[in-house]
Amino acid sequence: MIIEILQEIFQNTYTIVLAVIAAAFIVQLVLRRIITLAVHRRISRHKNVTAADARKRAETLGSVFRTLSAIIIWITAILVILSIFEVDIAALMTGAGLIGIIVGFGAQSTIKDILAGLFIISENQYRVGDIVRLNGGGGEVAGVVEELTVRITKLRDLDGNLHIVRNGNADIVSNFTFNHANVNLNLSVAYDSDIDLVEKVINDTGTKMAAEPEWADAIREPIQFLRVDDFADSAIMIKTLGEVEPAEQWAVAGEFRRRIKKAFEKAGISIPFPQIVIHEAHKK
Repeated sequence: MIIEILQEIFQNTYTIVLAVIAAAFIVQLVLRRIITLAVHRRISRHKNVTAADARKRAETLGSVFRTLSAIIIWITAILVILSIFEVDIAALMTGAGLIGIIVGFGAQSTIKDILAGLFIISENQYRVGDIVRLNGGGGEVAGVVEELTVRITKLRDLDGNLHIVRNGNADIVSNFTFNHANVNLNLSVAYDSDIDLVEKVINDTGTKMAAEPEWADAIREPIQFLRVDDFADSAIMIKTLGEVEPAEQWAVAGEFRRRIKKAFEKAGISIPFPQIVIHEAHKK
């Protein structure tokens, strides 16, 4: 029906083919826009979802749906073009089915990757923009998720290297930027330190930092004294903890370390270094 209409409008076969290709391009552009708007609207309806999480989820789903729609559009366009040249589509599909069965046996790992990718996306394990560590395939890689498809995940590490990981190879996924992050720091103080003073200095430093405009948006709960965590060889280990926005834990932790060192020095609290006491044995 569609081909007959095109033949009535365009007399030249090659003109019809160009019209089909142009129509495919236009439909793809329109669908990309519709998919982007629909996904963002759908994600924005969910309650208890932060703006950053909603943006990451929308980018991930939008990328997948746009890719799938493009594949469907161009497969349809190719079939229409083949019909224009009077190619027997039924026979072609039968042969393609047999080839598909043969290829399927040799592409089991690819099928595994695709299934794993579908679960990653549907279960919202991680999204484009998240910082994750993937363990599997004999090693581990970590970085920012630049692209996520149903088959592969592309990670960019701090050195700028791009790692391409097959989704079926990721046995353990560690997501460092999902919903929120914690600043979990161990601080060491000398054994002669006043623990009550140490707790006060830590709490005051964390509270003042969280109240400053520069850090207020990044810190959800200020870094505070949690407990005396351990008695080490040369120091008392203090556990501190705070809650921050996703991907802000490293910047906040670095600034807190800088401030707590100054605060400890001002309060006369020393941060010890490993020491070895040597006793000399005197021979009688």
